[in-house]
Amino acid sequence: MTDGERMRPGRRTVLGAAGAAVLGTAATGLAGAPASAAQRHGGGPAAYRDLPVPYVIGHRGTAGYRPEHTLGSYQHALDLGAHVIEQDLVPTKDGHLVCRHENDISATTNVSDHPEFASRKTTKTVDGVAITGWFTEDFTLAELKTLRAKERIPGNRQHNTLYDGRWDVPTFEEVLRWAQEQGRRLGRRIWLHSETKHPTYFRGIGLPLEDRVAALLRRYGRHRADSPQFLESFEPSSIQRLAKLVDTPSVVLLSNAGTKPWDFVVSGDPRTVDDLVKPAGLKWIASYAQGIGPTLDLIIPKDASGRLTKPTTLVRDAHAQGLILHPYTMRNENTFLPADFQRGTDPNAYGDAFGAFKTYFATGIDAVFSDNADTALLAAADFRKH
Repeated sequence: MTDGERMRPGRRTVLGAAGAAVLGTAATGLAGAPASAAQRHGGGPAAYRDLPVPYVIGHRGTAGYRPEHTLGSYQHALDLGAHVIEQDLVPTKDGHLVCRHENDISATTNVSDHPEFASRKTTKTVDGVAITGWFTEDFTLAELKTLRAKERIPGNRQHNTLYDGRWDVPTFEEVLRWAQEQGRRLGRRIWLHSETKHPTYFRGIGLPLEDRVAALLRRYGRHRADSPQFLESFEPSSIQRLAKLVDTPSVVLLSNAGTKPWDFVVSGDPRTVDDLVKPAGLKWIASYAQGIGPTLDLIIPKDASGRLTKPTTLVRDAHAQGLILHPYTMRNENTFLPADFQRGTDPNAYGDAFGAFKTYFATGIDAVFSDNADTALLAAADFRKH
């Protein structure tokens, strides 16, 4: 057994029925009160290395079935059995953290239907990209709460539009309270996976994210190394800052080959993702983080036709440094699948998602982000049987 294999998460925990695998967290105690060891460890894995491999991360909740980053999406992910549930965090004008994939809320809320906010539409440059829309940092929380969430990609997921307007934009604290309440109800640890979005940008406009995130994690007892919580960011420096504030396990997200984290662009760091996925880069990440979240193309690249090629050595190399891998993102629709697994000509019809999952799981990844937690759970259960 190599050092990397010894440090990998244990595979002894096996799900029986995929749908019964709601591996959440017991209540972490009342807000502001430290959780006891029994509360932290009751009813679920005691730490992230005890999660069943491969485990399923509900991407933005269940974005395949509900408008993303709503309490409805998070609840559905939990009900389906996702082991971990993801939130993306951006700030409001008055410093509250809310759950949106982007600070531009044009596509994910009904803000354009509110004439009182018409003048807030503007163009900003975020991480080097000019974007026209409405932005969370220009709204107080009270103003943001007057909006309703809607499906981000209705062209692909028309059925999700059924739920447009049903939920508002949740705050991170509301999600933490929800996880606490669901933990009490289920007697299990509710695992969350929370991302700091555009941290350099927000730091530059006086709304730094890390202290706010850390304060809430401490308030809800999620600041420990054995907390049912992951932190994530595409900016390594944000994870480094968080590592100085809390002991919560963290994951450095890695975009496509040839790209560069925005904090590297700003600081003049010459390294790209290509450098970070090499052994030296992985060793550096392992000095302050517990894992990486690479795009699936860094695990198995595609050729010009969109078909999968040969797996890279990234899984082996990351495990050799003691890092877990949380690649992103698996979706059921043809348009999001490798060409090998697309079926028929309708881009929005489901393809052979199970075949794709099997191929990716065979590389040895520890988990996967998925918009369709139920499909991912069945695929993971199938994989563990063989």
